[in-house]
Amino acid sequence: MTEQELLKLKKKVEDAQTQVSELKGQLQAQMKQLKDDWGCKTIEEAEKKLKTMDKDLSTLEEQITIGIEELEEKLNTVEE
Repeated sequence: MTEQELLKLKKKVEDAQTQVSELKGQLQAQMKQLKDDWGCKTIEEAEKKLKTMDKDLSTLEEQITIGIEELEEKLNTVEE
């Protein structure tokens, strides 16, 4: 391997190390935000919370749909 090839390889390694450091910083920032905003310390906790929130959202959507249907029935009764 020539000196120039070694220098190119060294530059690639340094660039990769810089990128890894940047990605680690981004990960730390995202994990902090996850903890601050949602109280989750791990990705697994966040996934569980998301599943719970999805179930809650489905329940609320169902309740809203039922409420709208009941209101429409009452309005139809009043109009007649």
